[in-house]
Amino acid sequence: MSSSEPTIAELMGQCTRSAVHLEMRDHYGVAQEADDFRVWLETGQLDTDPASPDWAPWVDLVSQATARGVAVRRARIVSEPVSDYIRYEHASTVVNVQAGEDVRWLPRHRASDIALPSNDFWLFDDRVIRWGYFSSNGAMVGHEISDEPAAVKLCSEAFDAVWSRAIPHAQYEIH
Repeated sequence: MSSSEPTIAELMGQCTRSAVHLEMRDHYGVAQEADDFRVWLETGQLDTDPASPDWAPWVDLVSQATARGVAVRRARIVSEPVSDYIRYEHASTVVNVQAGEDVRWLPRHRASDIALPSNDFWLFDDRVIRWGYFSSNGAMVGHEISDEPAAVKLCSEAFDAVWSRAIPHAQYEIH
């Protein structure tokens, strides 16, 4: 797990066809989201302005990728009833969609027979994986880049299986 490896932004910038992201946790302890999550829990208010300082870099990155013809897709496997964090994510996903991401949700019980890697990942152009490693409380503890063919095949097949069963964001109702 090296900090000298390419960032998501660098990998997305090099992408020519597809960038897919599979998220499988019910809670992420993302430091830069902590205050926003707390405010949302307390007030129900949420930053969904794509031009805000928190969102603009991501919106720009995804918008540029999709303008180049890159399909950016995100699938989330979630337990139901969903956690507060997943409710928060669902409420903010409108910005991801506005940026050009296609987002789908798969209830965990519908993923039981899918062979899944044990970690979240990004897969770029079906050739480069960026694994995300998280602590038990959801904090990012590292990442790793791989282009190992068997791992790429696992991630590609897992994502496709999840995607085919998942519910588009606009149709997924929180339970």
